Amino acid sequence: MPDDVLYRKSYLGRISELRPMALPAANSYFQYEKEAFASGLIPRKTKELIAIAAAHITGCPYCIDVHVAKYKKLGGTMEEIMEAVMVASAVNAGAALAHAVNALNAYEQN
Repeated sequence: MPDDVLYRKSYLGRISELRPMALPAANSYFQYEKEAFASGLIPRKTKELIAIAAAHITGCPYCIDVHVAKYKKLGGTMEEIMEAVMVASAVNAGAALAHAVNALNAYEQN
């Protein structure tokens, strides 16, 4: 692997090599993922949009790529994606600000 490239689109295809190394847990994960993304009270398209927003917060380029492709196939727009990413960004920024209370408490106690 080149030392300057951590994420290549083709690397995602290697997941199948990892699965047998932890088969029970991997099988459980893939079943869980299947159930989580199945249409229910929340439609599949909305779940893909949620996944895109979450992937931006977790910083997973593979997740972004996979879920954007699925969302686009379901009729989603780039404008909807950007709106969801902005909401996720605001929540993430708010979480950082809310955690500042811990810094305030630590400062006052030390």
